[in-house]
Amino acid sequence: MTKIIIYGTQWCGYCQSAERLLQRKGVMDITKIDIDHDQAAFKAMTERTGRRMVPQIFIDDLHVGGFDDLSALDRSGQLDKLLQQ
Repeated sequence: MTKIIIYGTQWCGYCQSAERLLQRKGVMDITKIDIDHDQAAFKAMTERTGRRMVPQIFIDDLHVGGFDDLSALDRSGQLDKLLQQ
C-alpha cells in the first residue's frame, strides 16, 4: 500500500486541494503532519525537503513537492503510476 504524507497547516488551501485530489484518486489513508504549532515537525519538514512552504507531499519516500507539482503529475498521468506502486 502506498504511503502518503502531507506536511501542511489547517488554513492552507493548497494543502486541502492536495488532499482532495488524492481522495479523488481513491487515496483515503493520508498522514497529515500539521506544522502550525509544532516546531519539531516544521524543522523535520525543512530538513527533509529543503523547503519552508506547505504543502510538502511525499508518496512513499518520494518527495513530490507541493500542490502544483502533484497536480502536474496528475495531468501527465504519472500520479496514477506512483499511487499503484
